Amino acid sequence: MRTKVAIIGAGPAGLLLGQLLHRYGIDNFILERQSPDYVLGRIRAGLLEEGTVALLDQVGAGTRAHAEGLVHEGIELAFSGRRHRIDMKSATGKTVMIYGQTEVTLDLMNARKAAGLTSVYEAKDVQPHDFDGSHPRVTYVKDGVTHTLDCDFIAGCDGFHGVSRASVPAAAIEEFERVYPFGWLGILSETPPVSHELIYSNHARGFALCTMRSMKRSRYYVQCSLDDHVDQWSDDRFWDELKRRLDQEAADSLVTGPSIEKSIAPLRSFVAEPMRFGKMFLCGDAAHIVPPTGAKGLNLAASDAHYLSSALREFYDEKSSAGIDAYSTKALARVWKAVRFSWWMTSMLHKFPDTGTIGARIQLAELDYVTQSQAAMTSLSENYVGLPF
Repeated sequence: MRTKVAIIGAGPAGLLLGQLLHRYGIDNFILERQSPDYVLGRIRAGLLEEGTVALLDQVGAGTRAHAEGLVHEGIELAFSGRRHRIDMKSATGKTVMIYGQTEVTLDLMNARKAAGLTSVYEAKDVQPHDFDGSHPRVTYVKDGVTHTLDCDFIAGCDGFHGVSRASVPAAAIEEFERVYPFGWLGILSETPPVSHELIYSNHARGFALCTMRSMKRSRYYVQCSLDDHVDQWSDDRFWDELKRRLDQEAADSLVTGPSIEKSIAPLRSFVAEPMRFGKMFLCGDAAHIVPPTGAKGLNLAASDAHYLSSALREFYDEKSSAGIDAYSTKALARVWKAVRFSWWMTSMLHKFPDTGTIGARIQLAELDYVTQSQAAMTSLSENYVGLPF
């Protein structure tokens, strides 16, 4: 078998890249080691920048997002028992959309199916080969049979634990990482959200976040220890702890109910450089991870797909390698700004075990400044709604 671009991974990065390439008339083939149901079962991010929504529109996968997504013009920062609203629309002219990553993935899957494009799920032992030469290929096993896919380029969109980055020789890649000393315990519940906009809460007991998937389905998080296990947290214990970390008005109006999903996610900042290795490119979580505090993970995957698809279009249509030569530098410039913003939001809002009372006082001073200074509110808003591609 042969294709122009072999895409490893059928998450949002791989699926969006495949649809953008298809729009540019570039043949592509997606390999995914998990089943479609498994991919759709991943509960992940739910906030889209305007640029990400525009890319979904560009590939014909944005209709349902516009119909069902919730457009937000601001967020609330809670500290010292009070909430303070950041008006992002006023500061930047832009908004964000609440629309779950699972729904984005489903919309992209359906668009790919409608276009008649090839995706192989439950592909085992996927391996990229010879990407440092002129004839790259990918091998995989399906139903006990080994297949070889010859290609011009390989796009590694297979996440942090995927095979793409792991296949790069150690001497050719540099990795930067910070693992945070806490995680997020999150639950999904069939309850109306406590507020029509997101609440980010800094509290002496730890961080909390109130968000939603719809006006009938809520997503809540509390900062927890890395030693915690989900089975230690009953629904009642979670709701009680969340209420303690909210202002009184929010705590009193919180509607509780049985969780339909509960999980603990560790937080880390991670970047791998470069994002190109000969004929193979890294895209999305394969190249970078950010803590979810800044809502940047899915949106960075989208901007990577935009940069890479544009570069490959230039290669095939204009016979120029300038775009693919610049891909890593261009993508990483945006990635590092998102890493900085996500680190800053995380540092300002969470309880750190090693900073003591002085660290807590500095956080409150920072929050007070951010909510009182127009310049600071504008800076937060610019980054939150998404920097230009």
